[in-house]
Amino acid sequence: MGFFDRLAGKAPTPAPAAASGAPAAPEYAASPVSPKLVLARERLDAKDLEGALAIYEEVLASSGDRADVLVTISGDLGSTGNIRPIIELVAPRYDALRHGPATGLNLLQAYLSAGEADSAQHVLDILFSLNRPELEDRLHGFSNAVAELLSEGTVQGAPVYDSHPEAQAPRQEAGLALVTISRPIWSYGLEQVPDLLPKKEGKLRRVAFTQLSLAGVYPDPAAAMKLPGDELARLSRSVPLWLSETFLFSPLYTSVAALSVMHDADGSKYPAVLPAEWSVENLRKLADSTEGGLDYIFTGALKREGEEFVLTLKVWEVRKFRERKQLSVRWTAATADAELAKLHEYLRAFMEWAPYPAGAGLPYAPSPSPSAWLEGTATLLDLFYVEKGLMPRGLLAPLPPVFDLFAPHAFSPPSASLTWISLRLRSQALGLSPALAEVLLSSHPAVAKAKALLGA
Repeated sequence: MGFFDRLAGKAPTPAPAAASGAPAAPEYAASPVSPKLVLARERLDAKDLEGALAIYEEVLASSGDRADVLVTISGDLGSTGNIRPIIELVAPRYDALRHGPATGLNLLQAYLSAGEADSAQHVLDILFSLNRPELEDRLHGFSNAVAELLSEGTVQGAPVYDSHPEAQAPRQEAGLALVTISRPIWSYGLEQVPDLLPKKEGKLRRVAFTQLSLAGVYPDPAAAMKLPGDELARLSRSVPLWLSETFLFSPLYTSVAALSVMHDADGSKYPAVLPAEWSVENLRKLADSTEGGLDYIFTGALKREGEEFVLTLKVWEVRKFRERKQLSVRWTAATADAELAKLHEYLRAFMEWAPYPAGAGLPYAPSPSPSAWLEGTATLLDLFYVEKGLMPRGLLAPLPPVFDLFAPHAFSPPSASLTWISLRLRSQALGLSPALAEVLLSSHPAVAKAKALLGA
């Protein structure tokens, strides 16, 4: 049993079968919104999209968090050729853990049909993280479709949308779910800005950076998860994002950050605290569930000894599941930037990291202040989690101190400017953006295009 199971307290149990042996009736069958959804479908069949959308808006206002409602709306819109409303109505409400894979598959089809490869890849990553064996073949097929869209600019074949609520997964027991982040966290929401990320081609080394364990840090890890994250908890999530972004900007690697979210039986979710290090069994599951497999996995542990932070990292070679390297670094508030920069430089050299040539997407350079970068990224991840329903607003740290800390470091490199813009956009979307003075940002064209979104 791995720490995923230990933290939950028990292994998930299957939902009991109905006494008669017949499957339980789906919630949709007895739903008071069912006649409205039937009426909306009739409007779609009559080519009255405006009438159908008016009904959907009414239904979503009262029942927009129900899995059966979202899969029906997305399926009926898709099967009648109305792609853009799926993205506009369903995407902001979709949560894979709460709503199941069927709506996600419909949303993925919509993004492919609309030619939005980055958004399609994001939904695909979420669906892979559900670890549903029965979906594996379909998801690999969708992965090929995303690759085709990126290389050819289009996807052949007609999409198939599912309108049947019976396809939804049964309610999950309490436990941990894996969230994989396959792009820089600042790039989500900036899909309209072209040429942000380098294109991946040829044979690549695949590497994952896992959330750091906090073994022995909290007397009650389960209780700690339900409180606003302290510095250790936030670093346990931002360090793997930092390293994953670094390796994404190398033509030799493709990378993901593997983070964990706790979900209770009542449907509430919050960022997990990992009270034990990843076992070999956990690593095998991660490698098996990652599309294309993995060559290397970084795990680690973080703790505090007096004024010092202590980070231990392990590099695993997946082919033999053997530990290839272990290293440790210590820092205080005064030495954080210097020591973290040394760690960053060492890892790049050890893994034979090399940058893309000039002109291949956004130029990459390490942040001159890793500590500010990590704090800004931790906050950006929290805002992302709140948007996706993976964390309640009440667990957000106060935003003004984060903006004050990050502002002096927002000019360089360009990715720091994009992090600043993403922080502004996400906090604005949640109605939480503090009043801010103008900050000097990079003159890179991509930054100018992203900045224009702030006034959109």
